[in-house]
Amino acid sequence: MAMLILPSGRMLPLEMADSARARRRGLLGRDGVRGALLLSPASSVHTVGMRFAIDVAYLDRELRVLCVRTMRPGRIGRPRPRARHVLEAEAGAMERWGVRRGARVEVRSDGAAELG
Repeated sequence: MAMLILPSGRMLPLEMADSARARRRGLLGRDGVRGALLLSPASSVHTVGMRFAIDVAYLDRELRVLCVRTMRPGRIGRPRPRARHVLEAEAGAMERWGVRRGARVEVRSDGAAELG
């Protein structure tokens, strides 16, 4: 499993959705998420059919946060033109983790392809 490295240096479990099928599925059908889910490539998301609210961080090529939004179930997010990746977590997580506009996160993977 990959790890997300937060701006503070703290590491969290990270699921990677880097295929079309995995991105379509995302967090649908789940009751929660342990750590975070990274959709790549992606510039927008939706919460139609989701069971819980999520925080969404739109990331550029360098994994710098462009913006963070909280989305309730049943919403469709606007595409972010400069976004190349989307990080999803349970609502409230991004604030607790210090993930905000301008911050940079890192991904440490177990041999998966490099992002960018």
